[in-house]
Amino acid sequence: MTDIIKLTAAETAAKIASGELTAVQVTEAHLARIEAVDEKVHAFLHVDREGALAQARAVDEKRARGEKLGPLAGVPLALKDIFTTEGIPTTVGSKILEGWIPPYDATLTKRLKAADVVILGKTNMDEFAMGSSTENSAYGPTGNPWDLTKIPGGSGGGSSAALASFQAPLAIGTDTGGSIRQPAAVTGTVGVKPTYGAVSRYGMVAFSSSLDQGGPCARTVLDAALLHEVIAGHDPLDSTSIDEPVPAVVEAALGGSVEGMRVGVVKQFRGDGYQAGVIQRFDESVALLKELGAEIVELDCPSFDLALSAYYLIAPSECSSNLARFDGLRYGLRTGDDGTHSAEEVTSLTREAGFGPEVKRRIMLGTYALSSGYYDAYYGSAQKVRTLIKQDFDKAFDKVDVIVSPTTPTTAFAIGERADDPMAMYLADLCTIPTNLAGNAAMSLPCGLAPEDNLPVGLQIIAPVMKDDRLYKVGAAVEAAFVEKWGHPLIEEAPSL
Repeated sequence: MTDIIKLTAAETAAKIASGELTAVQVTEAHLARIEAVDEKVHAFLHVDREGALAQARAVDEKRARGEKLGPLAGVPLALKDIFTTEGIPTTVGSKILEGWIPPYDATLTKRLKAADVVILGKTNMDEFAMGSSTENSAYGPTGNPWDLTKIPGGSGGGSSAALASFQAPLAIGTDTGGSIRQPAAVTGTVGVKPTYGAVSRYGMVAFSSSLDQGGPCARTVLDAALLHEVIAGHDPLDSTSIDEPVPAVVEAALGGSVEGMRVGVVKQFRGDGYQAGVIQRFDESVALLKELGAEIVELDCPSFDLALSAYYLIAPSECSSNLARFDGLRYGLRTGDDGTHSAEEVTSLTREAGFGPEVKRRIMLGTYALSSGYYDAYYGSAQKVRTLIKQDFDKAFDKVDVIVSPTTPTTAFAIGERADDPMAMYLADLCTIPTNLAGNAAMSLPCGLAPEDNLPVGLQIIAPVMKDDRLYKVGAAVEAAFVEKWGHPLIEEAPSL
């Protein structure tokens, strides 16, 4: 079992295709790992054992018939519990949807199934994707496999923890302000936020519609690229979906190089609040890029300093609108419907019981920002700042091919450390938010361990809109250089569970 769960997704798929392993063997090994360690980690909210084994058997039957298998056929995956899945629960980490079983699959879920990827189950997350630590889940926090007293990032901490604890070789996350990249950074894994609109949002429960983006999570850059090609592509069911070919991300990952590339370093992505070990590893990464043949270009993007403030007006405003559908009348939790309360009272009682504190906080902030007399001063001003951020990115990409930065200002903090300090929690997304506001693509990959706490540090790579392949070209080159220096992927150093 140990040998199987330590394989990369690419290696696993190759062994299944050759007949060296069966998809059922691979699935059973990961289900056994989940049973052995997830009581400690709490990465999963729901494990679909029967469904996963049925999918695996179907892959083995295809191979027995001589049918050609896809590049990820039979490979297990952990799916963030924000994508609808026909026949198994989708809770979005919230009590208001506890026990809800969708009657349809999200487009992303359909594409995974069509590619014969084996869905092991649904992973824990901050309620409605609102958080940076997975502590806001209505079902309890997830632990970081490097240190179970630390957070695994958020909102997709369940997906990142499943990867880092070898419960799955692949996972899906969503990124509204950094919720794929920040968990990847603090767990020593790889996470990619594709260009906004590159992966369908149909069937993905909405938090902030102009920011939300699903994407791949893995333990290697190539694995992330293989998953990216499976889930990306135009979807007529999503009005924001981009009708363009998917960039050749697998080809880029296989030919990783930075020779002759211009790599930007933004001065706004360092300063007060950044952990010394994070800056040290980032500076070493920049030196490595230069050593590999890249030209380093200093950039000044002044509007980035306003990104956090703009985000925490735009995202709550959109969440206030999107979450209005959870009224206790149509589906999900219903409280107070005993014949003595009006419809308005039932809605109020349901939301009081079903939404957690962080969701309520953001709904109230967003409703206030959108209210008469305040719209222009708050939401309208934030959208103007968003335009300035996009313009700063456009100017930067006239000078460079990609931008690099630390993914997060610090390594993983202790569970409970920032629970009563929302502002400190929000600062975890300081480096990731500008990319969501502009809509371009970004990746986080491991770049070492911080010397003061021996916890993973993430390197963020940012590329222009629909130039996602550049992420993989640079990421693969950096990853290969790290492996050459240390002899193995960083994730191998994660403590055994």
